[in-house]
Amino acid sequence: MAEVNLLSAFPRKKRNIEKRASAKTDELIALSREYGEEYFDGPREVGYGGYRYDGRWVPIAKDMIAHWNLKPGDRVLDLGCAKGFLVKDFMIAEPGIQAFGSDISGYAMMNCEPEVVGRLHQHDLNDPLLFPDDSFDAVICLNTLHNLKRPQLINALSEIQRVARDNKAYVQVDSYRTPEEKEIFEDWVLTAYTYGYPDEWKAIFDEAGYKGDYYWTLILGEDTETE
Repeated sequence: MAEVNLLSAFPRKKRNIEKRASAKTDELIALSREYGEEYFDGPREVGYGGYRYDGRWVPIAKDMIAHWNLKPGDRVLDLGCAKGFLVKDFMIAEPGIQAFGSDISGYAMMNCEPEVVGRLHQHDLNDPLLFPDDSFDAVICLNTLHNLKRPQLINALSEIQRVARDNKAYVQVDSYRTPEEKEIFEDWVLTAYTYGYPDEWKAIFDEAGYKGDYYWTLILGEDTETE
């Protein structure tokens, strides 16, 4: 198990923290947690503010392929895959890789990239994964596990460990390293139920028996913007 940033090639995002914090209500949070059209393609206050393919996951896929020395024929699973952008970009980065994904959102499944139709399925990570042990040569779960409550999160990590061959798994979760970063995070977050400092996350990994790699999604002061 190693702390490694496999998303270092992903562009840093600018976020209007103040605008979202001022708009947050219990009703808006509940709407976001439906993971429907409003969350993906509605206003930024509810979620992504428009989730569209632009190829930015190709370099991340290449870094992951190099990290695990993946080759054509290997099976990769992206849990919380949304519209399947990373699944598509794995196949672009290394033709012949068998990439698959799952997501809780029926809207995302119905609006996925055409190239991944048949490779995605709808699944709630509160439930066990429907795959045998050691089914995949790599399992990825980005910015999804923190949307589960702690008991279900522990079970999901255990399931990732179960289906990933040779501990080849990677999770990235919402975190913060200082009280200042924690305040920014809590002003921004909509869907997360479970979050904490890195040491708190490492304790969760240990409790779940998770032995794969991991890293943090951090919202830093320089990521903020105002209108």
